[in-house]
Amino acid sequence: MGLASLWVSDRMLLPTKPRDTWDEESWPDIFATVYDPIEMLTWVAAQTKSVKLGSRVLSGLFQNPVTLARRFATLDRLSGGRAIAGIGQGDFRDEFLAANVPLKRRGRGFEEFVLALRAVWGPDPVSFSGMFYTIPESWIGPKPVQSGGIPLLLGAFEPKALERATRIADGIMPVAGRNTTIERLGQHLNGFRDMARRAGRDPERMMAILNVHNALSDEKVSEPRPLLSGTPKQAADDLLGLGKLGIDHIFYDMNYPAAIPIDTQLRLLRNLVELSALNK
Repeated sequence: MGLASLWVSDRMLLPTKPRDTWDEESWPDIFATVYDPIEMLTWVAAQTKSVKLGSRVLSGLFQNPVTLARRFATLDRLSGGRAIAGIGQGDFRDEFLAANVPLKRRGRGFEEFVLALRAVWGPDPVSFSGMFYTIPESWIGPKPVQSGGIPLLLGAFEPKALERATRIADGIMPVAGRNTTIERLGQHLNGFRDMARRAGRDPERMMAILNVHNALSDEKVSEPRPLLSGTPKQAADDLLGLGKLGIDHIFYDMNYPAAIPIDTQLRLLRNLVELSALNK
């Protein structure tokens, strides 16, 4: 199909009596069975040669940073350096309870988790000492194939999380939802890049990979419409504006239009790929 990347999501469980709402709606039934993201990507790596392999977003705090770093590095080596690590700190109380991790670990604890993860990807011997995580000086492998480690992007939306991403990550993964417009997305990205400058980072080197929660369709959607929704032609027109914002990599989350058959989604996505190639 000419796709540049393939992404998988992460979810631990589907609570029967959720303590939190899901995007102001009921939790999707598909969360009852979610395959492990690293195992899924490794399976895909064995059957492909060039497509990038990303997680969006893996809940880091439910795992040990040394173990997760080694799993990602294994994927990177087996795929020849194609891994992208999109991680987050977790959202829902039910999952924190099941993982036996306190909700207050979010924030400072997540920042420490990311620093420990990066330490494992760095040169040996590895050591780390923090409030929540400790790694005694050790030789830890395998190491990623990619120079400088696997690209690490955070699922960050609020100002404090965005500021954290400018200090410890390689970029962010904004979401195009039903209320997203080019103008709002541009404001979001400009704010993030301003934070990056203040943190002493080069904003041009910070990645922004757009996760689309809106569906393609055969029927034209009237304006105003959700960003990258409607027919492949309508979505292709949106891509021109996104390029001006500095976003050159997007992917559609096919979990969201769950009522649309996967064959239909792939056909429409193929059409969009073809149209976007013509626009270039």
